Amino acid sequence: MINWKNEQPPKTPFIASIFNYYLSDNLEGYAEYDQLTLDLVKEMPGYLGYESMKNGDRGTFISYWKDHEAVKAWASNPIHQEAKNLGIDKWYRYYHSMIAEVNRFHSHILGE
Repeated sequence: MINWKNEQPPKTPFIASIFNYYLSDNLEGYAEYDQLTLDLVKEMPGYLGYESMKNGDRGTFISYWKDHEAVKAWASNPIHQEAKNLGIDKWYRYYHSMIAEVNRFHSHILGE
C-alpha cells in the first residue's frame, strides 16, 4: 500500500520517482541512511507519499511528488546526494531510476 503523506491520494497529475535496485554485500551504514532519508523526504515541499517493496536483495522504492520541481529539489538535497553517492560506491550492485507522470490513479481496499 502507498503511505500517503495526507492519508488520501492526491489529485492527478502527479509525479512518481521509481527506484529499482539490487543490494550489494556491503551494507555498512545502509539502514541508518535509509531511515534518515525517509524521515527527511517526508519534510520536503511537494512530497506526497511513498511505497517500498523488498524481496531478498532486490527492492523498489517509489516516491510520489506534486511536480517535477519538487523531484528536482529532493534530488539536489545534500543528504540525499550523500546517500546516492554511498549507494553507488558500496550499497547497490545495480540500480535504475525512472521519473513518470501519473495521469490516472484509483485504488480499492477489500471490504470497502
